[in-house]
Amino acid sequence: MDKLIDKIIEDALHEDIPTIDITTDNLFQNEMSEGVFVAKEDGVLSGVQVMKRVFEIVDDEVFVKIINFDGTFVEKGDIIAIISGKSKSILKGERVALNLMQRMCGVATLTKKFVDETKGTRALILDTRKTTPNLRVLEKMAVVHGGGINHRMSLSDQVMIKDNHIMAAGSITRAVEIVKEKVDQHIKIEVEVETFEQFLEAITTNCDIIMLDNMSNELMKKCVQNNNGKLLEASGNMMIERIKGVANTGVDFISVGALTHSYRAMDISLKFNK
Repeated sequence: MDKLIDKIIEDALHEDIPTIDITTDNLFQNEMSEGVFVAKEDGVLSGVQVMKRVFEIVDDEVFVKIINFDGTFVEKGDIIAIISGKSKSILKGERVALNLMQRMCGVATLTKKFVDETKGTRALILDTRKTTPNLRVLEKMAVVHGGGINHRMSLSDQVMIKDNHIMAAGSITRAVEIVKEKVDQHIKIEVEVETFEQFLEAITTNCDIIMLDNMSNELMKKCVQNNNGKLLEASGNMMIERIKGVANTGVDFISVGALTHSYRAMDISLKFNK
């Protein structure tokens, strides 16, 4: 995981500085600066350690003192971290560090809003694979910092039998039977259903989880009432306005693609003191 994060950072730095920083490299040599990362709005922090790692890769003599850690809720004006070191090193890492941290904070902050809507219910908020290409590990890390739970990280992690799988296999029952014979016992099998009839078929199979996809709250509640011990996941069009109602149907999980595809980056700035 650490190697993957380092590669993301290194690729981002190369994108930003393919040859030299034509401004910084012509202005500074060994001058020193100190600065602070400041939250310019309220939110949940994520990516603080990633920000620190950016500067370690740029220059291992840059010192970052973290004041508020990942998962912490901060208010506008709060100091996130203090940084000191060569001016040119800090300036070269600034944009990449901010880009990654601001986006991760955005994911964490949005996730917390969804999690807060489920308080008092059994429902847990899950993320999806609807992530920014090549940034999945960071966005899913941010979901956890916001109080959510990671679903599968990739297609290799868990069986998810969706509508096109079912169509190609012939039926939900047949699809589950084929997969069950071939995967290790510890691998969870999840089946997506869109109708009550499909749900009734799914509960007769050896699947572990049933995804109730794009169902009304009333239909989800009917599925909960007729369940026979399967874990139930609600999915599809999960906007913040309806999460409380979905949670109150009694489902175990609510998967929300918006966490990683519709977040807004949090406003954070780096200001030099000297």
